[in-house]
Amino acid sequence: MFASLLIGLREGLEAALVVGILVAYVDRIGRRDVLPRLWAGVAAAVVLSLGVGAILTWGPYGLSFQAQEILGGVFSLLAVGLVTWMIFWMAANARTMGSDLRSRLDTAIGTSGGAVVLIGFVSVGREGIETALLLWAATSSSQNAVTGSVAAVVGILLAIGIAWLINRGLVRVDLSRFFRWTGVFLIVVAAGILVYGIGDLQEAAILPGWGVAAFDVSGIIPPSSWYGTLLAGILNFTPQPTWAQLIGWIVYLLVVLTFFLVRTTRSHGRPDLGRAGPASSASIPA
Repeated sequence: MFASLLIGLREGLEAALVVGILVAYVDRIGRRDVLPRLWAGVAAAVVLSLGVGAILTWGPYGLSFQAQEILGGVFSLLAVGLVTWMIFWMAANARTMGSDLRSRLDTAIGTSGGAVVLIGFVSVGREGIETALLLWAATSSSQNAVTGSVAAVVGILLAIGIAWLINRGLVRVDLSRFFRWTGVFLIVVAAGILVYGIGDLQEAAILPGWGVAAFDVSGIIPPSSWYGTLLAGILNFTPQPTWAQLIGWIVYLLVVLTFFLVRTTRSHGRPDLGRAGPASSASIPA
């Protein structure tokens, strides 16, 4: 549940800050007449994201067990790849994202109304599809879809509220620190999703080794206990991982977490990563 809450909060805040930058810029240059087109693009992106979430949730029904396991495994690996790419992409491009958005909006306003709609659609749709896929993988592995979905909605609503306060200049948030540590947490969550995806592919006999546990701590951490449920909900912890799941988890965490911490530590050494105020001047730090 906490994982879904944080995923909704982080991804929702990214999308809300992007929208805030675009709206503030349109207002600053005196072109509020293009706002309906911008909001139309944002609304289309939200509908697309909800549609992707619905297809992922209800699409596999009616398939055989093996097909569902293969689909679950492939989508889980896709979610891990997508969130890993986005975390590093944000670390590399966050400093220039605000100016890039304003430049693309300037070009779109000078061409056609459809281009403005496309700017809103692409800017929010990217975050929305990533969120839908990541939440689906997280709630599937925890097998508590209702609680996970409610937590994600709460996280997104919190993100909208925080972004609104930032845009109004009512609060100043150290976004650099926020996105860095939520990025670390997302990597840990993605490692758990990777374990879940490998397990699905092993159950479907695509990968070997299902049923051979590397270790068994179910006597110490029973899956039905409150702490076992908590660890499964936050970290996708399994007390009986296979060797492939254990090796995948260790290798992913060591490689990805090390590169991310090195990358963001270097960024912290540079100036102007700090605190976001009103959206007109805010950037989205790594």
